[in-house]
Amino acid sequence: MRPSTLKRYLSKLYVQVLIGIVAGILVGHFYPDTGVDLKPLGDLFIKLIRMLLAPIIFASVVVGIARMNDLHEAGRVGVKAVLYFEVASTLALLIGLVVVNVIQPGSGMNIDPAHIDSSAIASYAHAAHEHTTLGFLMSIVPNSIVGAFANGEILPIIFFSVLFAIALAKLGPRTAPLVDMLDMFLQGMFGVVRIVMYVAPIGAFGGMAFTIAKYGLGTLASFGQLMLCLYLTSICFIAVVLGVVMRLCGLSLWKYLRYIRDEILITLGTASTEAVLPQMLIKMENLGCSRPVVGMVLPTGYTFNADGTAIYLTMAAMFVAQAMNIHLTLTDQLVVLGVLLLTSKGSAGVAGAGFVALAATLASMHKIPVSGLVLLLGVDRFLNEARAVTNLIGNGVATIVVARWEGALDRDRARAVLNREVDYSVVDAAEEAPYAPALGDPATGGRSR
Repeated sequence: MRPSTLKRYLSKLYVQVLIGIVAGILVGHFYPDTGVDLKPLGDLFIKLIRMLLAPIIFASVVVGIARMNDLHEAGRVGVKAVLYFEVASTLALLIGLVVVNVIQPGSGMNIDPAHIDSSAIASYAHAAHEHTTLGFLMSIVPNSIVGAFANGEILPIIFFSVLFAIALAKLGPRTAPLVDMLDMFLQGMFGVVRIVMYVAPIGAFGGMAFTIAKYGLGTLASFGQLMLCLYLTSICFIAVVLGVVMRLCGLSLWKYLRYIRDEILITLGTASTEAVLPQMLIKMENLGCSRPVVGMVLPTGYTFNADGTAIYLTMAAMFVAQAMNIHLTLTDQLVVLGVLLLTSKGSAGVAGAGFVALAATLASMHKIPVSGLVLLLGVDRFLNEARAVTNLIGNGVATIVVARWEGALDRDRARAVLNREVDYSVVDAAEEAPYAPALGDPATGGRSR
């Protein structure tokens, strides 16, 4: 490989992130003390992204909805998104339940619940008591707008943003200067995102080094069957279910995965989909999804459409039951499924949120001891990577589905982007017109940029 070719190849973000992940694994395995000390690198990258999430979500939702010609469109998009989220989550839960019953990764462990030290999961158990359906619904409305922004609470921010956008739309043309100002602010925020993404490989390196150093490759061997079960199930869900959905939309799943490979690798390294939300907002609109759909569906999907988390929850709950020799009838398993349909909501892309949802599920069931979650503590970080990547891919597909359903997806543009016939890279597109309207948007006159 010529030096110029090698330099061009190494300049690609996904290559740099992949190098960071591999280097992190090596450092964490051979130099565990150093690997543990590298945790702040991953935390710092996540913190940089979280710093940007609240203003980006607020501006994208407000600009998208405020520029709609018909407010009924916003309601229609929201209903379609929720319907798709529920169908996809239910399928994920069912698939996870079937696979874990067939393979039974926890059978033969013969764990005695009386001999388990549950002190390690005390914080998760405490959080689970607050993870109720009523508590979730109440959390949608923030105690204060400032508090929601300060704490980076995605769902309350979306709730306020939708109300504010509807108010602006009802006021008519006189609010156009404010909407234009928010649009310019959004472009500036995406400029900051481009700067922050330069440290993504370092964040992936630090996060992976810490994970391997703290939990070790031996943990992977001990719970290898559960991990293999989850990873293979997630891959099958992506390839089969999401593959069929993408085909129905007239697009290729493989080309879509290639298109978001940077985001997949960053999510794999950081175990958090929050790290790539700003990038995904840009990429989904560059793909041909209209701004209102992207602004509403993608951030909301982080809370309501956690396909990977749904798979993990059923498999983890059944794994604990199998490990403790707790027999669950078909009725019991269907009850678990029903509870999970509620508790799986609210996992907002943060590492560990799925573990809290699982604790809430077991606490409400009284069939499987919550103390059994101790069995998953050592391997949860590795499981979290699988469910985070699945969540990421699923939310992108959900955005495409709702856009296609709404007639707001430019499939010609999408095919051109996925086939690499037109270069709509994140950096180039964002520099020209960040978070720009789709080809069919009146703002561009339906012409390609």
